[in-house]
Amino acid sequence: MQDTINLLLSRRSVRSFEKRAIEDEQLKLLKTATLRAPTAGNMALYSIVEVHDAQKKQKLSEICDNQEMIAQAPLVWVFLADMQKWVNYFHESLAVEKAGKDNLASYRKPGLGDLHLCMQDAIIAAQNAVVAAEALGIGSCYIGDVIENFEALRTLLDLKQYTIPACMLIFGYPKGKKPVKLTPRCPEDSIFMQDSYQEPHLKQLEEAFALHEQQRRATNSLPYENTGTLADYYYLRKHTSAFMEEMNRSTSVMFDWWCNG
Repeated sequence: MQDTINLLLSRRSVRSFEKRAIEDEQLKLLKTATLRAPTAGNMALYSIVEVHDAQKKQKLSEICDNQEMIAQAPLVWVFLADMQKWVNYFHESLAVEKAGKDNLASYRKPGLGDLHLCMQDAIIAAQNAVVAAEALGIGSCYIGDVIENFEALRTLLDLKQYTIPACMLIFGYPKGKKPVKLTPRCPEDSIFMQDSYQEPHLKQLEEAFALHEQQRRATNSLPYENTGTLADYYYLRKHTSAFMEEMNRSTSVMFDWWCNG
């Protein structure tokens, strides 16, 4: 048990990998551990596209804000919220026939509740993969930018109506043996709330992000390091960024496609 806790407490994102493939036996274990993730109703409401093709990996890196580490990663997994498999199963088995195959008005199309469950399944499986990879000595990094430029990703991976990107992971053996430097996290009492939501305001937020503020001011590699507050920093760098605007646009397209085709 202690080994598992230590693994969780020391895990960090890795963005630079050795130029060698994941060993076959380790890849098999990684897949097995991923599939053991909890899943709603044991329906496995997700699929994983393992991208091998070098040209597709390069295109994927361009879609995701030109992050070359994606193209260079030995292993790339795109996790999909996938209800398409069950839509096909319902239609191609007796399920829809029993409901009245000639009267599709009686057939319930997937809605946003289905999408929510599919997203949960996909992301839970992804986190299983992250922990398993760490145990195997394999580094990993989540790529949030996979929810940008949905139309291009849909074409690249030939996605169907009820398959939506939930997240992406890149894997590889970490390059070098650098000391682990963990990024700060908020203190426990700023995250855990008893019985109801307790809305935080300025004093509580300043306390919650105090370590983040200290780390930001200790480095001089990014703009507005020593001016303004952490709120200024993230508002300008993240909240009002071009990539965040694209994520919101792209996600709106995804959800509309899921609901309306």
